[in-house]
Amino acid sequence: MEKMLKAKNSDEGNKKPRINMMARRLSRREVIIPMTKPNAELIVNSVHIHTSNINKCLKNSKSDIIADFICITNNGIVITTKKLANNLNLSTIKKYLKNIKNIDPNSIESPHLPKFKSYMKIIGLPYKIDQEVITPDFIKGVLKDMHLFKDVVLASKPHVIKASPKSNMAVVWMDIWDSQSGSCVKNIINCQFNVGQFIATIHRTNMNPGIPQCKNCWKWEHATLSC
Repeated sequence: MEKMLKAKNSDEGNKKPRINMMARRLSRREVIIPMTKPNAELIVNSVHIHTSNINKCLKNSKSDIIADFICITNNGIVITTKKLANNLNLSTIKKYLKNIKNIDPNSIESPHLPKFKSYMKIIGLPYKIDQEVITPDFIKGVLKDMHLFKDVVLASKPHVIKASPKSNMAVVWMDIWDSQSGSCVKNIINCQFNVGQFIATIHRTNMNPGIPQCKNCWKWEHATLSC
């Protein structure tokens, strides 16, 4: 028995400590409302009352959405719901928040769902047009004039590189904001468009290799979370 206990204690002493980690999963069941810090603190100080009142307003609007809880962020508040909110739900929540006593309604922006970053690349364009290297501003101007990109919001300036040292063709890396369902990407993926006599094609890709970024970051309008 004594030998067994010594062996057991010896094994336990050799075990390496383990750290349990839990990653925060992306959620569409969140309503983000950018606002000033004083407004956010005023709401959170009576959070149980406001959560209950928001649910009453949602019920009165014939909605089956229920707000679970509210938390404060760097630039506003986040309301977590049991189901995905729609535009009517967002409007109902905004109306309630703007009518809270002592709140500054002008500093409460429109509620929205989380927006996620998608990575795209455009191929088929020359690195130089009329002897001039194409620039990020040139690409932005092209996208702005194209009906195909009317719902596209850039997450950063496009990044233009040569396809290879000896080639005159370019690769344009483009990061855009999208919903978790990827509806914006679905509308433009594998589509083609003209830039002068050239035909460009849009492909989905991994993150831009030329710009260090975190794949798990997503936009809450005013960066409520960051990596």
